[in-house]
Amino acid sequence: MATEIKHEMVKIIVANTEYEVPSNLTIMKALEYLGWRLDRGVGCRGGFCGACSTIYRLQGDHRLYTGLACATKVEKGMLIAQIPISPANKKQYNIESLKAEPSTLLEFYPEIARCISCNTCTKACPMDIEVMDYVQAALRGDIAQAAHLSFDCIMCGLCSTRCPAEISQFNVGILARRLYGRYIAPKYKQVEKRVKEVEKGTYDAEIEKMMKADQKQIAKLYNARVREEG
Repeated sequence: MATEIKHEMVKIIVANTEYEVPSNLTIMKALEYLGWRLDRGVGCRGGFCGACSTIYRLQGDHRLYTGLACATKVEKGMLIAQIPISPANKKQYNIESLKAEPSTLLEFYPEIARCISCNTCTKACPMDIEVMDYVQAALRGDIAQAAHLSFDCIMCGLCSTRCPAEISQFNVGILARRLYGRYIAPKYKQVEKRVKEVEKGTYDAEIEKMMKADQKQIAKLYNARVREEG
């Protein structure tokens, strides 16, 4: 007979109301444990989509912390507030009409020139990205470096909520990545070849077969796949 594991109960504060929840839960699971139905501020539950941005304070600690509700465990005395969306500056543009020039990022987001290098954005990032470094790369016009350093960004917006210069770091980063992907990154001939094969219908029969396969057959095909090196 399985032994039931009992976890210590801790008090947290949500919407100015104190609750007790098991200490092994994440913030998201704790809210659901309390009966909250999460229609907003919930997505992949794996720390990758950035939908569950959260700010919180801890008992006896003056600092304001940031994290993802799906990946941050509750702690005793935690005062929690979720941020369903970060109202950051987001410019409209057609990537096909832009040029990957050193001045492009500054042209669309001139506020990056206000960066005071306080590194608060980096401290707020749940993905441990060097946010300040890619903002500085953007300011220098180094699109490739800005794209590389911001590659793991999940667009949660926590960096911009803590920035004293009011920079939309994550929007700067995605513009850098789009410019890099469209104009700077090397083109791979095998991709063009595969696209032509797909358009020609080379894989239609194989795809149709996979669509009719059950989960075990799909798993077998996946485990037997040819893995690319490097």
